[in-house]
Amino acid sequence: QVQLVQSGGGLVQAGGSLRLSCAAAEGTFSDYRMAWFRQAPGKERAFVASISRSGLTTYYADSVKGRFTLFRDNSKNTMYLQMNSLKPEDTAVYYCAAGRSTTVDASWYDYWGQGTQVTVSS
Repeated sequence: QVQLVQSGGGLVQAGGSLRLSCAAAEGTFSDYRMAWFRQAPGKERAFVASISRSGLTTYYADSVKGRFTLFRDNSKNTMYLQMNSLKPEDTAVYYCAAGRSTTVDASWYDYWGQGTQVTVSS
């Protein structure tokens, strides 16, 4: 098992940047593929990005490609999502997840962080 603790997020103006962190408080972080999902009000949870166990391979949703960068530091048991050029449509609760695949399908992820609000004002 792994326990995930998120930090970061907040309120930023359009065009600004934020960095989210997801730390594994328990468990072997490097054993897991990791991902970020987000859920906007009234919408389903949506895939944002995922990363392989080594960190060498990443995948991004088309909506964030070129603006968001996902990376991990296994020595620190932490994953980071650097979000640049933020848009109002990026406003959502962001969740990190650990699982068995880097798929966009949330059901393949077994452990979830507590969620953190990101609000982008226009």
